[in-house]
Amino acid sequence: MPDDSDPSRSGLPFQGRTIALVGLMGAGKSTVGRRLAEKLGRKFFDSDAEIEKAAGLSISDIFALHGEADFRRGEKQVLKRLLDLPPHVLATGGGAFIDAETRAVMKEKAVTVWLNADLETLWRRVQKRNNRPLLKRADAKAHLSNLVSEREPFYSQADLNVQSKDGPHTNTVNSILKSLQTWTPT
Repeated sequence: MPDDSDPSRSGLPFQGRTIALVGLMGAGKSTVGRRLAEKLGRKFFDSDAEIEKAAGLSISDIFALHGEADFRRGEKQVLKRLLDLPPHVLATGGGAFIDAETRAVMKEKAVTVWLNADLETLWRRVQKRNNRPLLKRADAKAHLSNLVSEREPFYSQADLNVQSKDGPHTNTVNSILKSLQTWTPT
């Protein structure tokens, strides 16, 4: 149960907005997002899980059967729907914030937080699961490195930039809460 004396619940400007976590696969958006939602007493949504529910297929199957372009169209629709819900914590897919229209809607309706992790941390984390369609290739680490380079200019447009490091997830949650306390709407 959230503690009402917690500074994260003190009526700061972010209180009326969804907190949307953006960043590359392996940055910890889902894991950290669940813990952040619990700390704030909010619902948690994972956009990839919501896409799978809507499509009745796994993300890997959507990519295999329909391609990335169809996946991105569905992702955009699901994110718009989620952003119309009451304030919650939202973990987005790694490519969601790259789309200009999606990025604009997210920045309008949410506080966007880039969970920024270095390549080696991301690589260690993504190897724990084999459900990453963009990494099902022989040169997976090189491709991940390219994604880091390509996507950083977009992620850097998030309202807040929080380092996601190895260690207890509570550390990242606390860093987000601290950053949220200084956030001001633009």
